[in-house]
Amino acid sequence: MFLLLTLAVTSIIGTVIPQGAPPPEYLQTIGENKFKLYKTLGFFDMYHSGWFILLLALLTSNLIACSIKRLPQIWRLITRPTTVMDEGLGKSLSLIESVSVHADRSLLRDKSIALLRAEFGEPVVTEADGSCHLFAQKTPWCRLAVYIVHLSIIVIFIGAIIGSIFGYKAHVNIIEGEAVTSVMSRTGKEIPLDFAIGCEQFSVSYYDTGAPKEFKSILTVLEDRKPVPGFTRVPIIVNDPLTYKGITFYQSSYGKVGEHHFIISNRDGSNKTQLTVDSSSSAKLPDGSGMHVLESTQDISPFQPGMSGPAAHIEVHTPTGETKAVVIYAQYPELNARTSEQNGLPLISYTGGQEQEYTGLQVVKDPGVWVVWLGCFLMVAGVYAAFFMSHRRVWIRITDGEVTIGGHSNKNQAGFQPVFARLVERLRNDISGEGEK
Repeated sequence: MFLLLTLAVTSIIGTVIPQGAPPPEYLQTIGENKFKLYKTLGFFDMYHSGWFILLLALLTSNLIACSIKRLPQIWRLITRPTTVMDEGLGKSLSLIESVSVHADRSLLRDKSIALLRAEFGEPVVTEADGSCHLFAQKTPWCRLAVYIVHLSIIVIFIGAIIGSIFGYKAHVNIIEGEAVTSVMSRTGKEIPLDFAIGCEQFSVSYYDTGAPKEFKSILTVLEDRKPVPGFTRVPIIVNDPLTYKGITFYQSSYGKVGEHHFIISNRDGSNKTQLTVDSSSSAKLPDGSGMHVLESTQDISPFQPGMSGPAAHIEVHTPTGETKAVVIYAQYPELNARTSEQNGLPLISYTGGQEQEYTGLQVVKDPGVWVVWLGCFLMVAGVYAAFFMSHRRVWIRITDGEVTIGGHSNKNQAGFQPVFARLVERLRNDISGEGEK
């Protein structure tokens, strides 16, 4: 129980904290000290951490130990059932009925055998202590259901460990029109592919609010620089990935790469300085502010009718800690001057840039996934058998002048009672013609 609770709590941590994100994304939401602590504890890749795998191994050992302790007893109950209903067993059964009848014992035995064979199961016939004993049972194997569930958990753990050891989660950015032959792991290690994956086309659609609605990549798999049939111009979107040779590519992000060019000066236009800002990084302004480009366009007219030319939406972090997000134009210096005056910023002018879009793909290789699916199938089967099936047994003892029938179900005794009642009624009817009293 302690191990199960520990796994449940730690799994919550792994759910709350995004797994495998780049360090800058964590630093945007938590401080550097927390980042170092969480990184040391392995919270950013929790399911591959040594301590989490150790917890899985301990729980697996615990399940195996519990199964080994009780399984032999259950196995004997299934394979070597008690087939003779003696006085002790008869007294322990909650369902037992006796019918007095004067008839030939061999005839009663044949009728009872036929009844059990037709209504319950093939009986085992035993002659003991001067009586004839019949025994039949249904679904004895369902007593193994709990062990099937245990086995399913172990199989799932094995699948997870296989995926952890022999698989990986990585990331790759592919510029539109280009192809890559390797991906980057979460630890920054380059992982080569034995094929190439290219981005033929990338597109983004937006809501009216400007928020991204859908981003889609058209991917092609290349072997020996030739497109692989069936994997040419395959569209992928979020939750609709591409899988090739056991490696799955998920659409996860997008962006632009390139450079932007600015001219920075005092508000009166003096001390002009040229500044180049990379699309994926920031730059320092002469007054100590930091600046990076949020988005840009080489023609503003589709967004602001009546205007034209390049424009950039930038974010400036001033030395006093303030953040200013402003739009800077290439052909409207008066607007740039007004923006500078209103926001207390240096005079910034945009002269244009060159950018290319890239698609960001999450790359997953998990050779243990089919083992996990097998474990899930076993778990469903085991849980169904454990909760909805029961081991039902019936004994009949035939002595001179009396037929006694007893029944037992290891679960759902209330559901077994009407079944047993019908069996007794059928037995009464079958032997009534033989002289029941």
